[in-house]
Amino acid sequence: MKKRFAFLHSINFKIGLSFILILIVTIEIIGAYFVRQLEEQNVQQFEDSVVIPAYRLNQVSESLNDNDSKTKENISNVIQDYTRNNNDITDVQIVDRNGIIVSTKDVDKESIGTKTLKDQVKKSISTDKKITQIYYDKATGSSYESISPVSSPDNSTVVGAIYVRASMESVYSGINNIIVIFLTASLVAGLLGAVIAIFIARAITRPIDEMKQQAVRMAEGDYSGQVRVYSPDELGQLAMAVNDLSVKVEEATENSESERRRLDSVLTQMSDGVIATNRLGNITVINEMAQEFLDKEEGEADGKPLVEILGVEDRISFDQLLENPEPMIIETSDISDNDDDDDNSLILNADFSLIQRNSGFISGMVCVLHDVTEQQKIDSERRQFVSNVSHELRTPLTSISSYIDALNNGAWENKELAPQFLKVTAEETDRMIRMIQDLLNLSRMDQGRSKLDKELVNFNEFFSYILDRFDMMLKKEKADAKEDDKKVVKNYRIKRIFTNKDLWVELDTDKMTQVMDNIINNAIKYSPDGGVITCRLLETNKHIIISISDQGLGIPRKDIKKVFDRFYRVDKARSRKQGGTGLGLSISKEIVEQHKGRIWVNSAEGKGSTFYISLPFDPNETGGEWDEI
Repeated sequence: MKKRFAFLHSINFKIGLSFILILIVTIEIIGAYFVRQLEEQNVQQFEDSVVIPAYRLNQVSESLNDNDSKTKENISNVIQDYTRNNNDITDVQIVDRNGIIVSTKDVDKESIGTKTLKDQVKKSISTDKKITQIYYDKATGSSYESISPVSSPDNSTVVGAIYVRASMESVYSGINNIIVIFLTASLVAGLLGAVIAIFIARAITRPIDEMKQQAVRMAEGDYSGQVRVYSPDELGQLAMAVNDLSVKVEEATENSESERRRLDSVLTQMSDGVIATNRLGNITVINEMAQEFLDKEEGEADGKPLVEILGVEDRISFDQLLENPEPMIIETSDISDNDDDDDNSLILNADFSLIQRNSGFISGMVCVLHDVTEQQKIDSERRQFVSNVSHELRTPLTSISSYIDALNNGAWENKELAPQFLKVTAEETDRMIRMIQDLLNLSRMDQGRSKLDKELVNFNEFFSYILDRFDMMLKKEKADAKEDDKKVVKNYRIKRIFTNKDLWVELDTDKMTQVMDNIINNAIKYSPDGGVITCRLLETNKHIIISISDQGLGIPRKDIKKVFDRFYRVDKARSRKQGGTGLGLSISKEIVEQHKGRIWVNSAEGKGSTFYISLPFDPNETGGEWDEI
């Protein structure tokens, strides 16, 4: 229904209707004035046509004043002469001063000699005033009555009156015909005026409609159209202004869109998290890095309070942040309720800055999140490293100092204790030398000064060579134990599971031997007497996998991720007693990663441990002979 009558609300219809109404009102006003004037003129002309001439009045006056036998005849002649050329006159009566009808238009009428019943006639005789009126009767139609008093020849007295009644049907019939003609002409003029008004309205509203359509397209983001300029008038100037506005809005929109894309790109590529709020502290903009830092899905943080998303609502309110936007440290573990995420928690440094207008009004806040987890971790590791080095060096130094003091106090004279004290001192000194050497190796690796001397090696033979050395060491220790009954030797067996295919790998044999020695020594140390150490060599698509398994105590699950940390020991007392520095696995990891490989461990407490090493190799490589060390 609304669409059906929508045209009633268009400016085209309103302008056309206004023109038509103005035309109709104008024609009606002109027509009413014209008809009124026409009627007055016709009535006046009619009155003039039925007015009794003065000489006729004089004849009637003389006849009524004489009042002789010839009166009726004279008056009748006057009436006949008066009505002969005027067919509109329907009745004429001559009345004397006593109100007696003396003569009429038709002398045979019975009313002659009777007293007139018309009060207007009596009134005209008594007042000596002419009385006229126009009235309408259903039977006779419109009629005109005129009563003229007749004075004596000397104008001293009123001797009678003349009553004239005339039909005005011819007058009003002519007026009606003219009105019909005028209405017909007005209707034709109105129709022509309506057509012209529609065309004029269309000419005015067409450019306006085109400008409206262009404005709608601009609102929808389409700036390609141009409004046609029909003339250099005000509408033409407005059309040119709309075209100019369209170009400028397009340029402004493109610049704004370009700036928005640039800002989105900057926010997306930033390594820091960025959050913007409104003046109420609700989030309006958050980039992907901030969502990743805070573990939020896309759109999850939109519209929510900043302090709630940062998890600091218990520490500070948004109003307090506005008053004092100082940086703060935030741990994501405080935001998440899941304790399993503690290992993946981040430490974020939040910097706040206010968004202020030129007037000083604060319209929001920007929060920049910096991931300082690694920095905090490095600082913590550095402090822990210094603490560990100090602790590890203090123990042998304390031991050496104690034994030296004992020797200085006279123990050197004791032939049984002195050699033992000197042996312990030498062992502790060697241990410190090994520790310092390991620290120097790690320092060179961290600084990138440790270079690899790579060569192409048949890894099957290389691995067998290392294991053969341990077999020979075990045989030597057993032989020495037979000669020295006090010496205790741990029995173990090395089980080998190798692939039959020769695997040629490019590596630094000295450093890789250090890695293998370190892992196998640990397996021997932590395996029970009579245990089996299983060594496997497997091949994947582009890597070789070395695994070394023992049957020892195993590593607790909580310690598996830390076994490659520097100075970390699962069983500190036992490791230190066996002469370990706590740096072997750290050095092994650094060497393996220098070879673009990876090292990891699987272990179950009480069931032993398995260390894995993955090294890249080319399956198509068939290198030459490998020289034994």
